[in-house]
Amino acid sequence: MSASAPPAPARPLVRRHHWIVRLTHWATVLLLAGMITSGLQLVAFGLLYMGYLAASGEWRSLLFRPSDVPGAIQMMKYYLHLRKDHPPQGKHNPLQKLAYSSVVVLGVLAVLSGLSIYKPTQLGWLTALFGGFQLARYWHFWIVWAFVAFSIVHVILVFVVDPASLRAMLSGWYRGRFPSHD
Repeated sequence: MSASAPPAPARPLVRRHHWIVRLTHWATVLLLAGMITSGLQLVAFGLLYMGYLAASGEWRSLLFRPSDVPGAIQMMKYYLHLRKDHPPQGKHNPLQKLAYSSVVVLGVLAVLSGLSIYKPTQLGWLTALFGGFQLARYWHFWIVWAFVAFSIVHVILVFVVDPASLRAMLSGWYRGRFPSHD
């Protein structure tokens, strides 16, 4: 008779996502589906999310810094199967920080390009910064597709790397591989 190994202890349940983070994530998912009707709702929830990040100080854990470059390269190697083991991380890995920081820049550009094509006469100076009305439309179109691509990759990586994150985005509680905070 062989002795079986005792079951692994359950991972601890830790609070991971504030309700505002969960609300803004899921609201953004719904609003992205209806983006064709208007981008203004995305601006409003984006402002709520940015306001929360600023007030809570959580923006510090999302900001990509030059010191994150080596870690981002290691994460990219992991995702491309050029590295076997998952690099150590806290709540967010350096590649996530780069993506989240880039989304903020894209968000600002989306709002500005959207305003420049919404009111090209009243905001002629802004439209001119984008190279005119046609180029502003071009920029806005590709920025929107960048958001769509980000969202698709974001969701795929949640399921592939850390499915417990999805539960945390619904309930606020997390029991998974990366419970620590940065």
